[in-house]
Amino acid sequence: MPLIRAFEASDWPQLRPLLQEVFATGDTYAYAPQSSDAELHKTWIEGPEATFVTCGEDGELLGSYALRPNQPGQGSHVANCGYLVAPAARGQGLATLMCEHSQAEALRRGYRAMQFNLVVSTNTGAVRLWQQLGFEIVGTLPGAFKHQCLGYVDAHVMFKTLSPKDS
Repeated sequence: MPLIRAFEASDWPQLRPLLQEVFATGDTYAYAPQSSDAELHKTWIEGPEATFVTCGEDGELLGSYALRPNQPGQGSHVANCGYLVAPAARGQGLATLMCEHSQAEALRRGYRAMQFNLVVSTNTGAVRLWQQLGFEIVGTLPGAFKHQCLGYVDAHVMFKTLSPKDS
């Protein structure tokens, strides 16, 4: 069973190449495909309120998520998360585990809802999974994502009100 735990500095040597690999595809995240190590660290470790990693039984890093307020001040009760799964570990339910974990963690930290601001419409697996986990598409942004292969594609804003039963 995979273990989800708080990020530790010693995880960075495994997490950094995973972030580079996922961002380099230019098909799911808005971060620059050629992000520097410093930019990756700021984005995934320094900026969020908390970062978690998912490890296999052998300690290998299989995925990660970063939790932050979606907006400051009067919007800070809504959480935002980014998730990534190592390409070799996809299809094993890790994104589901991390999303469920993140909702429980968000509730524990006092968030009332979770919002994903830019779910790329062509990332149909993620859209389907988030919907299965109770997120709704509350808006579609025409041509808001510059896909590295497909050009400008739509992106969805997805939202879910959190409740203790989700944890």
